[in-house]
Amino acid sequence: MSVSSPPIPADAPIFLITHEFYPMRGGIATFTEEIAKATAGLGYEVEVWAQSAPAQSEKVWPFRLRRLPLKGSHDLWCQFRLAWQLIRARRQLRHAIVYLPEPGPMMTMMLLQFFQAFRPRRLVLTFHGSEILKFSESGLRRWLAGRLIRHASRISTLTHYTQELLLESFPGAAHKIFLTPGALRTDFAVVPPKPARPKDRIVVLTVGRLHPRKGQLLTLRALQALAPEVRARLEYWIVGRPGKGDYGELIRAAAAAADFPVKLLGNVPDDELAEIYERSDIFAMTSVHHRNSIEGFGLVYLEAAAHGLPVVAHDVGGVSEAVHHGVTGLLVPPDRPAQLAAAFERLIHDENLRHRMGGAGREWAGRNCWKQSAEALFGGARYES
Repeated sequence: MSVSSPPIPADAPIFLITHEFYPMRGGIATFTEEIAKATAGLGYEVEVWAQSAPAQSEKVWPFRLRRLPLKGSHDLWCQFRLAWQLIRARRQLRHAIVYLPEPGPMMTMMLLQFFQAFRPRRLVLTFHGSEILKFSESGLRRWLAGRLIRHASRISTLTHYTQELLLESFPGAAHKIFLTPGALRTDFAVVPPKPARPKDRIVVLTVGRLHPRKGQLLTLRALQALAPEVRARLEYWIVGRPGKGDYGELIRAAAAAADFPVKLLGNVPDDELAEIYERSDIFAMTSVHHRNSIEGFGLVYLEAAAHGLPVVAHDVGGVSEAVHHGVTGLLVPPDRPAQLAAAFERLIHDENLRHRMGGAGREWAGRNCWKQSAEALFGGARYES
C-alpha cells in the first residue's frame, strides 16, 4: 500500500502522551521510549507526558519529560485525570502535534474530540493490535474511535497484520496509514557469539509477563510431552512479572509437577536479562489470542534473535513479521500441541540447526531502525508498505 498525507510541520512541537513509559516495561513502553528518542534525534522539539514514577528511577532523556499525577491505568478515574491535564494545557497543545502511541490516552481523546476548543494542530496515532479489537467490540466505542481516526493526520501500525486488522474495522484510516516497525532497543548490547561449550542441559527461555496470551503454560505442557530421555536434558526458565488473576499460580503448580527443572525468575532487570539470554539455547513465546488480546508484533522476539537464540512461537497475529519461519525460528499453528512439542524436539536434537537459526537471527534482528519509523510518523516523505 502506498499512502501519503500532509507533512508534519517541522517547527511544531511534538507532545507524546502515554500511560506506558519507563520504568514500565513491555513492548509498548519500549516502543514509546524509542520513538521519542528517535524523534528528538531527528531535530524535532519533543515533550513526553507520562505516568507517575519514583524519582529515584528516572533517567536522563534527550527530550523534556513531564510526569503526570496519574498511575497510567485505563480506569475512568485515570482517564478523567488525564483529560483534566489536557484541558488545562489546551492553548499550548492547540498549536502542537499531539502523538498518542497507545490506547490509554486515545480513550481520553475520544471524549475530548467533541470540544472545538481542544483540537491540536496535528493528531498522530499508533495502533498495536489488541486495542483495535477493544475499540470494535461495541457500537459506541467503534463510533468514537472512527471519529478520532478521521481527525488524525497520520496513523501507524508496527506490522502489516495490525494494519489489515485496523482497516477491517476502520477503513477511514486507509489514506493516512503508515508502517512503523519495531526494532531493537538503542541501548541493547549485541554481543558476538560465544564459543560453543559442552552443556549438561538445554535451556528453553521465555521472557514476558505472566499472562495467558503469552503462552507459558502451553510451552511447559509441550516440553512435558517430550520423551523422558529428552526431558532429562531440559531446563525451562521463565522471566516475567506477575499479571492479574491466577495464571501465575497455575504456572507455579505446573512447574512443581514437572519432572525437569523449571525456574520462575520473576521480573529481571535488563542488565541481568542479557546474561540469562546468553545462558539459554532456545527462546519460546507461544502467544495465543486471548479474548480481545492479541500479539501484534513482539519486540522480545527480536531481542532473543539478537542474542543468537532460535525461536519457537505460534503463528498468530503479527508474530510472523518478527520471526522468519524456517530461518530464525519455527512457527507452529496454535492449538497444535503435538506440532509444538515436535518443534522443540527438532531444535533440541539438532545443534547445528540451533546455531544456524541463531546466526540468521542476529542479522534479522537489526533490519529495522527507530529513526526510519520516526521519519514515517513525522517526516514529509511518502512511505511504501
